[in-house]
Amino acid sequence: MLRAIGSQVFAAVDFFGDSVLLLVRSLSYLSRGRVGLRRTAQQMAVAGSDSLPIVVVTLLCVGMAWGWHTAVLMVRFGASSYFGGGTAVAIARELGPALCGVVVAARVGSAFAAELGTMTVTEQVDALRALAISPIRFLVLPRLMACVIMLPLLAVIADAAGILGAFAVSAHFGVSSGEYIASVQQWLSPRDLYGGVAKTVVFGLIIALVGCRQGLRATAGAAGVGRATTSAVVLSIVLIYAANLLLTAAIFR
Repeated sequence: MLRAIGSQVFAAVDFFGDSVLLLVRSLSYLSRGRVGLRRTAQQMAVAGSDSLPIVVVTLLCVGMAWGWHTAVLMVRFGASSYFGGGTAVAIARELGPALCGVVVAARVGSAFAAELGTMTVTEQVDALRALAISPIRFLVLPRLMACVIMLPLLAVIADAAGILGAFAVSAHFGVSSGEYIASVQQWLSPRDLYGGVAKTVVFGLIIALVGCRQGLRATAGAAGVGRATTSAVVLSIVLIYAANLLLTAAIFR
């Protein structure tokens, strides 16, 4: 038992150490302006526009489900004037950023881990080093910047989709469109929007760092790439949930 616990502790320390080193070295290249704009734009398309449909569908359905369960209770207790504002605040602060991060982690983080893991086990990363090209500057930094830039934009669209989804079902339960919009305008503040978007910057860092780290540490051929991909998704989602809790306590005190 002690051996198993010790191995997990060492693995956790190794993981966080690698992630911090990846971040520090990436920021070092960024501070010196050594950024591949073309590679960054390609990764921004992967992390942003290609992920937009699944993010919109997810938040639209979640907003409709939230409205389905919440509107009937609000109307029953005579609090329908709070339905729109409560929904908008919940989506802007929590549901939008967290679900956007989870969806992007499942789609983009797994792609990063699989792509870099395949390059690692086929010795393409070693070939870059032999050519005096840093894998961190060439592979990690574009993906890191793409996630940090595109995730906040996705979160804004996700918030709008979630609020629209709840609006679509509100009239079915007796909440008028004017009442819903007036409630949103009254209760949704810029701080709610900015705080939720700020969370996604951290989520983007987590997704990119975990996906790239797991891919660069992949071993043992195709099986190792599969394990790296699975672990990247699981670790990213767990860390996003933990970071979301800490950021909520720090931003919305």
